[in-house]
Amino acid sequence: MNHQKVFFPTNLKFLRERKKMSQEVLANLLDFKRSKFAAIESGATKLPPAEDLIKISEYFRISIDSLLKIDLSKLGDLKMRELEAGNDVYMMGSKIRVLAITVDRSNNENTEFVPVKAKAGYASGGYSDPEFIAGLPKFSLPWLPQNGTYRIFPISGDSMLPITEGSRIVAKFIENWKEIKEDTPCIVILNGNQDFVFKLVTLQDDGHVLLRSLNKLFEPYRVELTEIREIWQYHEHHTNGLPEPQTDMQQLLRAVEEIKQQVSKLAPTSNK
Repeated sequence: MNHQKVFFPTNLKFLRERKKMSQEVLANLLDFKRSKFAAIESGATKLPPAEDLIKISEYFRISIDSLLKIDLSKLGDLKMRELEAGNDVYMMGSKIRVLAITVDRSNNENTEFVPVKAKAGYASGGYSDPEFIAGLPKFSLPWLPQNGTYRIFPISGDSMLPITEGSRIVAKFIENWKEIKEDTPCIVILNGNQDFVFKLVTLQDDGHVLLRSLNKLFEPYRVELTEIREIWQYHEHHTNGLPEPQTDMQQLLRAVEEIKQQVSKLAPTSNK
């Protein structure tokens, strides 16, 4: 019988050094004695008990399966950033994301609404808490496609004009972030108590995500993959009022922008 190689001790050392932490510091954070931690990391003990495995898994936000079966040092920096961002499990080359949902009496998925007062709670952990999700307002939107999970998010600010503040974004859950195309409009759920944002999303090769606004007055910025919990792709939006007609100046600026884009497409490519 072939025995599965266990990478846990070397993975623990790799993750500790990746965070630039000493054995003593990490042992204290995990509430371990330093001697116990050193024995686990060196492989002197075959495997720690289940409760210790869970504690280590939760601290690093990496599944026990991956800690045991995958040589994390071979994944490369980009894959490690994705793994730390929740893009787990690397089993059979695929990934599993756990998403809390609710269903109606016919076992059809609801479309939950995350109101303004619930935004902080959602971002700080409610997104994965079935009890929290069950407490959100629920709707049945029969025109939505049946091949996805949808949620409704209110937006604030004017960074995505002409989509106005207070609009409600209906968005589809994205399980595999690698499928996101350049400048895809998305709701991005950030770590901790940070507000979620509505932006044009582009994944970059260095483990960052570029977030860009439709409103040119707002500068684009980057966040690390590890700062992101969930991404929901824009499907449609709803607003309470009619859009205001464009002023002559806005129409002129739009025309100038369209001309600039056409000129840039016609410009010859430099051979330098």
